[in-house]
Amino acid sequence: MSKQIEFFFDVGSPASYLAWTQLPALAERHGATLVYRPMLLGGVFQATGNQSPASIEAKGAYSRIDFQRYAQRYGVTLKHNPYFPINTLQLMRGAQALLDTEQLVPYLTAVFTAMWVHEQDMGQPEVVGKVLAAADFDPAQLMEHLSDPVVKQGLKDTTEEAVRRGIFGAPTLFVDGDMFFGQDRLDFVEEKLAAMG
Repeated sequence: MSKQIEFFFDVGSPASYLAWTQLPALAERHGATLVYRPMLLGGVFQATGNQSPASIEAKGAYSRIDFQRYAQRYGVTLKHNPYFPINTLQLMRGAQALLDTEQLVPYLTAVFTAMWVHEQDMGQPEVVGKVLAAADFDPAQLMEHLSDPVVKQGLKDTTEEAVRRGIFGAPTLFVDGDMFFGQDRLDFVEEKLAAMG
């Protein structure tokens, strides 16, 4: 049986960004397939009664420090986006629209980097358009896909599936039926994959 890492994420989550910077190499080390599962974190919060750590002042302040520690450990840049939290509905529909295409990874690279490295206001369509154009996407063409009922339903379905499977935040990973919540659980993901041989 081929090994898989299901990666439920939302680009508006700094923890999802940190996990994303590490997961492709982690999957490659263990001969696993990384399966991207875009979901709407706001929908998950609404369904589960959870909320962003940022909504509690002390927890939000600590989370920012903790994320920086992990960014330093991973050797990546993470900046606190001054526009956070950002409504990611359109961005996540974009990920859904490009799912199972070769354009998904370049899209996520452009969006995650704009959000968490260059501190762009990715809730503004004109900013998103410039970011995507700079990454060799046709923003107008992609925007057309976002209104496709199949794309909208696909994102909704994955978000509902996430809740059914016990997800309450992002990122959440599944390996062989086991759930791992948070980018700070990647060592457990790695142990699980190693044990699978």
